[in-house]
Amino acid sequence: MNNELNSCAKDISEQYISILSDWIPTDSSIAIAVDNSYIFIEPGQHSIHLEMGQQVLSGSIADQVLRTQKKTETILDNLSSATPFYGVGYPIFIQDEPAALVVILPSTFSIKKTEPFQFLTGKQGEEWNPVAINKVSHIESLQKKTWFYVESEQFKTNITLKELQLRLPSYFIRIHRSYIVNIHFIKKMARDLTSNFIITLVDGNELPVSQSYINNLRSVLEF
Repeated sequence: MNNELNSCAKDISEQYISILSDWIPTDSSIAIAVDNSYIFIEPGQHSIHLEMGQQVLSGSIADQVLRTQKKTETILDNLSSATPFYGVGYPIFIQDEPAALVVILPSTFSIKKTEPFQFLTGKQGEEWNPVAINKVSHIESLQKKTWFYVESEQFKTNITLKELQLRLPSYFIRIHRSYIVNIHFIKKMARDLTSNFIITLVDGNELPVSQSYINNLRSVLEF
């Protein structure tokens, strides 16, 4: 039965790859999961550390698709790799069994975003304040909470960094697992004593740039 499923999964994946080829790069990774394990893996250029027969991890994109039977898309940064990914999962059926077809691309892949945020509503104490998005200098994930900064003020939002990355205007860039920065507020970029990149904002705040995001930063700011 497993061989039949594997063969069927390969045929189906080839069909979907043909359909999706208009928008996915040729180096994308494809995975198919049935009954909480992966039965087909076609790795692309970027290693995703998935193997045939591997169990689907709780909370992963394949797990969400199998549980909800709905299309799911998100930024993935927990795939045992230093490089973040953009993943899209589709509910399909293989021999009448619910399955998940997952397409994985680098997070820098240009995707069609929903309408960007025009403002963020942040909480200070017992008050909620709508703030124009272009006034936000940077956004931080700290202790499982998301904070954004406007001049010297700090606001809390319930929106995660992953969700924000899909809805922020193009002048916001992810520089770290914990930081997104508005490039209009960058004063300078330099290496510290340990040769790690540090971004200094116009207000003097310094933010670290992780190795996972440095190439994206160089590409966007062309340096």
